Amino acid sequence: METSEQSMVKSVENGAVEILSSHFDPTAVVAEPLPPVVASNGEVNERSKAREIVLGRNVHTTCLAVTEPDANDDFTGDKEAFMASVLARYRKTLVERTKHHLGYPYNLDFDYGALAQLQHFSINNLGDPFIESNYGVHSRQFEVGVLDWFARLWEIEKNEYWGYITNCGTEGNLHGILVGREVFPDGILYASRETHYSVFKAARMYRMECVKVGTLISGEIDCADFKVKLLANKDKPAIINVNIGTTVKGAVDDLDLVIQTLEESGFTHDRFYIHCDGALFGLMMPFVKRAPKVSFKKPIGSVSVSGHKFVGCPMPCGVQITRLEHINVLSRNVEYLASRDATIMGSRNGHAPIFLWYTLNRKGYEGFQKEVQKCLRNAHYLKDRLLDAGISAMLNELSSTVVFERPLDEEFVRRWQLACQGNIAHVVVMPNVTIDNLDDFLNELVEIRSTWYQDGKVKAPCIEADIGRENCLCTLHK
Repeated sequence: METSEQSMVKSVENGAVEILSSHFDPTAVVAEPLPPVVASNGEVNERSKAREIVLGRNVHTTCLAVTEPDANDDFTGDKEAFMASVLARYRKTLVERTKHHLGYPYNLDFDYGALAQLQHFSINNLGDPFIESNYGVHSRQFEVGVLDWFARLWEIEKNEYWGYITNCGTEGNLHGILVGREVFPDGILYASRETHYSVFKAARMYRMECVKVGTLISGEIDCADFKVKLLANKDKPAIINVNIGTTVKGAVDDLDLVIQTLEESGFTHDRFYIHCDGALFGLMMPFVKRAPKVSFKKPIGSVSVSGHKFVGCPMPCGVQITRLEHINVLSRNVEYLASRDATIMGSRNGHAPIFLWYTLNRKGYEGFQKEVQKCLRNAHYLKDRLLDAGISAMLNELSSTVVFERPLDEEFVRRWQLACQGNIAHVVVMPNVTIDNLDDFLNELVEIRSTWYQDGKVKAPCIEADIGRENCLCTLHK
């Protein structure tokens, strides 16, 4: 009879289940061919020369199966020992992958050891943060404290705002767009082409008419194009997503110019709703000198940020703040909860508010300001090093996202966990990214890049259309 160790880890290959040996190491790097490229229409096409989306490996090939305990496991302890070994090896994988993490905006520099004592409790903030439910194991007192901190940051009084801690940045966008839709049921959603995909997902979910607006080279919304599209739909209210840091280029939409464009197009303040998606930079901008201010003193409807990005929370979460006057249009009292339903999700992670509260108290405004300055300095260092090495690169003002030519080697992309789009890739310089990390990345990139173009048959891509002529160092623009 096979042991639980032998049967626990399985792989799926050609539709058949294969039992792996007891020596299987889940941290080992599996030499496998890259998955086939998939066109944007979903069709697999391995020969097309056009740039297509490369999907990650099929996790079913390395999944860890769940198996039933053997009859004598309580006595032998074999399964407990095996699971402990799997987790220990998995932790080694996490340590290694964290060292080579540059493409996604997550702050991996944190220590929440003091909160381990709370992991034994099922903390659930179901319902409205400001109204207790009958479920007593909650952390609303921490949640509202965090919300008050962000309300001060974005300049709105306690008695004028409503908000909650979400499960991620996408949920913040879903909620912000939903509030706008409830305020203006016949409104049109406007979002720039470089807006995060969750905003367009919201439009599909809510069956909203959505107009995509062009962008400048920087990735910032093109307000000239915005005005043209507003004037074509003057008979309907406008619901606008403003990006406080776009996903790929880290561009910040000019909020004041967006408001001015609305006003010049004949939209009074009672005919538009602005949601600000500040997933990453929404928490960095307030600490950058001369940066435009995101404030509820301006005619905006809501702001959302992610808690697992710049703050550095170990689980995905976010903060959504809107005006109290807007929330009444979508909230309902729920007897089962003895609370009010105004959130997207019902059950909500009650641990996340405690983690956020802990970090905000430890760092404070001054601590965040120091981290922002460090990120911006290191981002400029990376951009300058790339350009010195002859690699096309761009860094927007107010941003820590460095955009550069996409590496040809997908294994290199995967190793450094780079985010790519078309012919460009980016590194998001977060508080955990040091100069040593950047030097390791740069040295490896320069060395491997020399092999891609050494024979002259393949040339570095021209990315003028993505980052502007002044930043492109291809053979045409050097």
